[in-house]
Amino acid sequence: MTSHRPLPQIPLISPLSRPASDDDLRDLAALLVDAVEAGAAVSFLPPLAPADAIAWWQETLAGLAPRAVVLVARDAEGIVATVQFQPAWARNQPHRAEVVKLLVHRRARRQGLGRALMVAIEAAARTAGFGLLTLDTKGGDPAEQLYRDLGWIAAGTIP
Repeated sequence: MTSHRPLPQIPLISPLSRPASDDDLRDLAALLVDAVEAGAAVSFLPPLAPADAIAWWQETLAGLAPRAVVLVARDAEGIVATVQFQPAWARNQPHRAEVVKLLVHRRARRQGLGRALMVAIEAAARTAGFGLLTLDTKGGDPAEQLYRDLGWIAAGTIP
């Protein structure tokens, strides 16, 4: 038996060029606004104005450590997803980084993009010499199950 349905195409995943272009900043801001509007626990409450989202991305990207990596996934309309790791700030933890801001636009969800980004960021972290990655997520959120499926281990909960 064969299927005539095409398999979903995973958008191209690549490191974000730094400094980010104005188009990329607008796309990242739109992605963050979409995530906040969808109820994601990503450090913001709705409504998030696009100008505030752009300012947050500008500040975040300007302050990244040299070893930090920001990955983006693009489709024909622009950036539809992102994830990053940021090295631990403590000097005695050069082996540790935090995975932050896994965001997938609602129009691109349920296609394996979150999983693909996590696999890619884990590989980028290994290549950069990080042996321990941490992240946080909202309990009961679909991302929590994704992380478990990828082998992440819960280290605790904050009530």
